[in-house]
Amino acid sequence: MTAEAIEVQPTRAQIEEALERGRAAAVARIPPDRLYAWFGTPNELEPRGFLMTKMVGLTVMAAHFALRSATPTESEIARILEDGALLISVIMFGDRPDFAVDSYMVVEQGGRTIKPIKVRFDGQASRTSVWPQPPAYRAKVVASFPYEELDPRAKTKISVFPAGRGQVSFDLDFSLIE
Repeated sequence: MTAEAIEVQPTRAQIEEALERGRAAAVARIPPDRLYAWFGTPNELEPRGFLMTKMVGLTVMAAHFALRSATPTESEIARILEDGALLISVIMFGDRPDFAVDSYMVVEQGGRTIKPIKVRFDGQASRTSVWPQPPAYRAKVVASFPYEELDPRAKTKISVFPAGRGQVSFDLDFSLIE
């Protein structure tokens, strides 16, 4: 990624660069989900997640359109740019199909705890490739955080709390994410 931090109000040049990255990814046949700002381990059986920033959203959208030989309209681009929330998606693992129900996510920056404006979770986790061995089930927890409460250049801790027990945490440096 080329940016120095999460861009809350990108310039026209940054927008064009993100759109071009998406078009180039489509030409190279890179799947759009590989364009997300991933964090955590690449191991498919360990917790990981991604950030859907404005710039990543533009790149992914441009790739989807380019794969269909189309171009996003200005209104479609504006819809992404006007979104006031950073979306964080975390994949985690548990020992039963409903382990992610009522999960919660928070972001910590500089001693402050930032609560999400919305949290969604898989009510029914899917079986992993090693089921019934642990980790047997995989689920997603997705939360939206208002940009105005986040420091786009701060060291950040993302924590997910499944309702049953435990915690999954990731330490990120937002200044290195686009």
